[in-house]
Amino acid sequence: MLDYDKEAERYDASRGGEPRAAAAAEAVLSLVPQDARGLLDVACGTGIVTRRLAAARAGLRVTGLDLSPAMTRRAAARLPGAVVRGDSRCLPFRDAVFDAVSSVWLLHLAGSAENVRTIVGECARVLRPGGVYVTTVDKGPSHNVGSDIDVVLAERPPSPVPDTASAVEACAAAHGLVPAGQARFRGVGQGRSPRRTIADLRRGWFMTLPPDGPLADLFAARLAALPDQDRPRPDPVFTLRAFRKPPGPQDPPPAAVARLAERYGDPGGRAS
Repeated sequence: MLDYDKEAERYDASRGGEPRAAAAAEAVLSLVPQDARGLLDVACGTGIVTRRLAAARAGLRVTGLDLSPAMTRRAAARLPGAVVRGDSRCLPFRDAVFDAVSSVWLLHLAGSAENVRTIVGECARVLRPGGVYVTTVDKGPSHNVGSDIDVVLAERPPSPVPDTASAVEACAAAHGLVPAGQARFRGVGQGRSPRRTIADLRRGWFMTLPPDGPLADLFAARLAALPDQDRPRPDPVFTLRAFRKPPGPQDPPPAAVARLAERYGDPGGRAS
């Protein structure tokens, strides 16, 4: 598992930078209702996507949250006063205070099926009735583009974390959420080369290949034997799924709630 405090400095540059962030933000917003007024970006990392969510739509108040202190500091520099340090398994917000919640590239890092259920449950809890939760699914398979690198990596032990679309949908249903759409976007600048893949392996990128173990050595040797060591293979394509929290019979739409908040103050409030 990567140490995201150590990763913070190089995170953006090693993962496609602004082009990838732009593609991710556009795809997320394509699933967020136009009348949404408050969005929580869970596991916002450096805030490179979160900032674009906030800038792309007037009237949308975006809050970022991340557990890593180093990531949180970088995100806070991009969105002053709008970033909170916290755990996605226990969100520091009241029930039903956001019109939308996003978690991009999070569930595959959850560590267990129980953590996935807990994270999805927390995201559902802080959603207002009628709100939408948007998350990436099938993170690992997204990188499988049919390249020679994928042929080598196909023999590694499978990930134990169920972030498949079907597993996430089951978690969402258990917390009262219903499917509300999907989108796909390209991870611009993330095409793997053999040499880069070896470096990622040695940094602990692959959860089932401990970087200092004999299995990692075996896979590193197989990757080193591939041709064109520095030629990137095709970019991955990521999948987003959206889930809606059904509105209650007496619940006003988000736009009406926003107008009341502007006139009388936000009745829900949020943690500082």
